[in-house]
Amino acid sequence: MSSKAQIVESIADDESTIDIQRIMELIPHRYPFLLIDKIIDVFKDQSCTGIKCVSVSEPFFQGHFPGQPIMPGVLIIEAMAQTAGALVVHNLPPSASQRGVYFMAIDNARFRRPVVPGDTLHLHVNKVRQRGKVWKFEANAMVDGQLAAEATYTAMIVED
Repeated sequence: MSSKAQIVESIADDESTIDIQRIMELIPHRYPFLLIDKIIDVFKDQSCTGIKCVSVSEPFFQGHFPGQPIMPGVLIIEAMAQTAGALVVHNLPPSASQRGVYFMAIDNARFRRPVVPGDTLHLHVNKVRQRGKVWKFEANAMVDGQLAAEATYTAMIVED
């Protein structure tokens, strides 16, 4: 096998990264509501980091706010939840039927700095606990090492 082929195989086998194609297999969200571009630093079903490259062409910037675009806080929370949902489904056994992950609660949401076009969100999610189909996560959204938002949320796996 050539060294280029070995590199490609190594990248394909890398379980610490989930690319956009795999994300779309894991969660049902699509443009304009798919809010993560890639997931890195996957650690089994415990934690990971979603990446969202915030572009000025995002549809929500047309109305939030004209002349001073700021990513809505609720969408930052949603991006953190999509990251956690993808992590949960990624770790289900292949034999599992189609599953969805739905919010049950959002607690202690705090917004610390605006997220604007050109920012790259790093959405860190950590599992707090799992009881059956119910998962609880702590999450924070960072931009350039600064905390932009944080929340704790609970979600349930349901069969679609």
